[in-house]
Amino acid sequence: MLQLNPQSSRNYLLSALPAAELNMLSDALELVELPHGAMVCKLNSLSDLVYFPTSGIGSVVAVSPKGKRAEAGLIGREGFFPPWIAGGIARNINEITIQIESSCWVMPVPRFHRAMTESTVFQHLIQTATMAYATQVTSTALSNAIHSVEERLTRWLLMCHDRVDTNEIALTHEFIAIMLAVRRPSVTTALHMLEGRGFIRSERGLITIRNRPAMESFAADAYGEAERHSYIFEGMGARTETLELVKH
Repeated sequence: MLQLNPQSSRNYLLSALPAAELNMLSDALELVELPHGAMVCKLNSLSDLVYFPTSGIGSVVAVSPKGKRAEAGLIGREGFFPPWIAGGIARNINEITIQIESSCWVMPVPRFHRAMTESTVFQHLIQTATMAYATQVTSTALSNAIHSVEERLTRWLLMCHDRVDTNEIALTHEFIAIMLAVRRPSVTTALHMLEGRGFIRSERGLITIRNRPAMESFAADAYGEAERHSYIFEGMGARTETLELVKH
């Protein structure tokens, strides 16, 4: 039987479980690798698995009746997806695509619901992660309404950086355009501006974070409020303290 402990799980939510309770879930967890672009939740289809990322990012994308797409939120090792499964919604209300290749613990949905009823600790952690995601979504809605494309892009890159262990983030202009719900020329212009300020280095399919503190200052109130409202992000908060700037 798979043996897990809070230190080895590498998912912040699972790591917050007492060792005994985590081991009770071990028989229901399987570690899978998911490539960039994999759609793990198709709109209106039934959810059969719950994912607990240990690396990478899942992008939650809202789809209009006419097929237009915009990112509603992103989830990495701080939580789980799909978030609506915690509310008993069986069919996917959004798409979820792997934005950055990911390693995830997966659990069958029936076992997930059983664990919610058997463990008050697990239930509390799931509720906390769900509220953290909801706070992120409301922050995204506000940012889309009041911030410039450059500020929104900076916020989004910071959120991605929170969830990876490197300064290099594999992202295409096309994918960023979908995530920000803007045209590709707007993405190109915004990336050039951030690069000109020394915040990032932008290459084909790759963005390197060069000066995170300056990015946080530029993003101002576009970034940070959602992160401060969730204790699950405490493990991420240290990145700003320890990040070394990438050399020119």
